[in-house]
Amino acid sequence: MFTSPVSMEKFTLGVEEEYMVIDPQSRELISHDQKIVEVASRELNDHVKAEMHQAVVEVGTRVCQHVEEAWTDIAHLRRTVARVAGELGFRIGAAGTHPFSHWSTQLITPNPRYDEIVNEMQEAARSNLIFGLHVHVGLSDKNMAIHIMNTIRYFLPHVYALSTNSPFWEGRNTGYKSFRTKVFDKFPRTGLPDFFNDWDDYTNYVNLLIKTNCIDNAKKIWWDVRVHPFFNTIEFRICDVPLRADETITIAAIFQALVAKLYKLRQQNMSFIVYNRALINENKWRASRYGIDGKLIDFGKLAEVDTRSLINELLDFIDDVVDDLGSRNVLSRVPHMLREGTGADRQLAVFRETGSLQKVVDYITDQTLSGL
Repeated sequence: MFTSPVSMEKFTLGVEEEYMVIDPQSRELISHDQKIVEVASRELNDHVKAEMHQAVVEVGTRVCQHVEEAWTDIAHLRRTVARVAGELGFRIGAAGTHPFSHWSTQLITPNPRYDEIVNEMQEAARSNLIFGLHVHVGLSDKNMAIHIMNTIRYFLPHVYALSTNSPFWEGRNTGYKSFRTKVFDKFPRTGLPDFFNDWDDYTNYVNLLIKTNCIDNAKKIWWDVRVHPFFNTIEFRICDVPLRADETITIAAIFQALVAKLYKLRQQNMSFIVYNRALINENKWRASRYGIDGKLIDFGKLAEVDTRSLINELLDFIDDVVDDLGSRNVLSRVPHMLREGTGADRQLAVFRETGSLQKVVDYITDQTLSGL
């Protein structure tokens, strides 16, 4: 564990993934009529859930004490859901968007909450057929959580670039490495959050939205990072769900280490510079468009820098906390991910080689269970 004073926080981990349900013959998305959830929940209890679209299954780990435990959970969840899906005549896949299925043919799960969202958001909700990765890092001090949310925004495009895994949409190569966020941008209260002075400032914002009937609770704030309204966590929501489980855990370990590092700096009366949201959005767009192959802006140097170089700088920044977190072994995979390319890069390579989006779907479903 950390030496004093950082040992006051354990920086627990919780990981949620959203999977697509696929027809093995057509490779289209298909409704499983909640059968996968019904059967898998006998083994996984509430760690497997339905989502708004019937072609989506969501899983979530326990509250994990370290990344190796989270890795064990995610591997078990992927294997179990894939096995149950196979027994029912389906396959599952982990990618931010389906390469060619159209949202308009997909069914909405009957549920009053989903009905309310569709009624309010209309086509923005019905077309929101995307698949994300959500990482929770435990942090009990709400004011500290707000401080870290403010400062960690700068690093989000770096990690997002590493996760990009949605180059196709409705049968088209979009030209983006992550088109998923472009789809989600149609929702209100998405994207990077504004700066908040403290927990009271944030609470006043939430209460105003509730009072004016914008939302009924803070779970309808869908920012790229948020202080969770009900758990003592910071939740990262910006990333596409990665193809492979080891990529998921590597990304989760980066977020955990960033939280621990920023916490440690604050405890030492130091801080990372808080940059303007408009500036960070420039980097988010570049990460969405180019993944790890482009350049991000280093606001300290006032210059463009290769994204891969900035990701390596991020690893240097968190290096002094990873041993205490027990995540050095997991994070040693990042250089391999940079060499191999993101999920988007590999999907695009399959399409270039085969010219077939069906083959891309086969690659996605194979990769989803790779290494498990």
